[in-house]
Amino acid sequence: MSEDATVERLLAAVKQRRERVNDAIVEELPIEEPERLYEASRYLLDAGGKRLRPTVCLLVGEALADVTPGTADYRQFPALFDGEVDLLRAAVSIEVIQSFTLIHDDIMDDDDLRRGVPAVHREYDEETAILAGDTLYAKAFEFMTDTGSRPELSVAATNRLARTCTEICEGQALDVEFENRAGVLPEEYLEMVELKTAVLYGASAAIPAILLGADDETVEALRQYGIDSGRAFQIQDDVLDLTVPSEELGKQRGSDLVGEKETLITLHARQQGVDVDGLVDAETTDELTEAEVAAAVETLEDAGSIEYARSRAEELTARSKDHLDALPDNEASRLLADLADYLINRGY
Repeated sequence: MSEDATVERLLAAVKQRRERVNDAIVEELPIEEPERLYEASRYLLDAGGKRLRPTVCLLVGEALADVTPGTADYRQFPALFDGEVDLLRAAVSIEVIQSFTLIHDDIMDDDDLRRGVPAVHREYDEETAILAGDTLYAKAFEFMTDTGSRPELSVAATNRLARTCTEICEGQALDVEFENRAGVLPEEYLEMVELKTAVLYGASAAIPAILLGADDETVEALRQYGIDSGRAFQIQDDVLDLTVPSEELGKQRGSDLVGEKETLITLHARQQGVDVDGLVDAETTDELTEAEVAAAVETLEDAGSIEYARSRAEELTARSKDHLDALPDNEASRLLADLADYLINRGY
């Protein structure tokens, strides 16, 4: 199968599951009283998103159950034990946690936009946004404890979700710390990325395995698949910020350089003696010119820093796919491998 055909097949699979997840979000999180709170809670969820994390959750379930993708009822999904699990509710739980983190991130960073619409704290107000994030956080655990899995497996899945949320907070704290500390090492950055971004991908792959009754070795292999894929995704995102034209990126290319945001690229460049802080003179993205970005990118390319980041992303992706050996060789597991490739090769 050609690369284009593989991507087309994967995107069709993601679209199919995204539609199911979107419908389930409306069912699981209706607009209730007080309406303003629930409207704010649903705001980013309704604004869109590719739903990649819940897609991972559903595909892992399909791979483990060895069913033809898209044919099983996600609400009554066949477990590895004698029973059924509401896998769609678990997938919604994961997406709700993702939305919770975005709301709070935007407040912390004082960002204006998210998914092409005003951030929740801009559309409503900061107090409502905080409450909306807290509501989503609580709802996610409510959903995860009500999937119909065995009680001990529900507890284990909920524990994994709770631990993941703690790790996300740890990663966010490290990110804030790194903004005010010199001498951050590439290895420290990778640890921060794992906690802030990758662990939710890890949970997306591990939780369905837990709920369906897979053994501990399989659960851990799938968690590692998600973590390595998630780390590769973030590294590649940093590469794209520098290498994709602004009109395709949807924001000013090189914006990370203006904000003096440390990435694997800039940390590697510092180790090569590059004056990273002097790469651009602009103090805002509005002042940044394409010529200035192009010159900065050339310097980073000459230092080997962009290629270093690309190579690390490719290594992590290859390793993530190795973890899929824990699954049966079927259509769903192949889609998971394709998804790992897509995360570092996606376009804008």
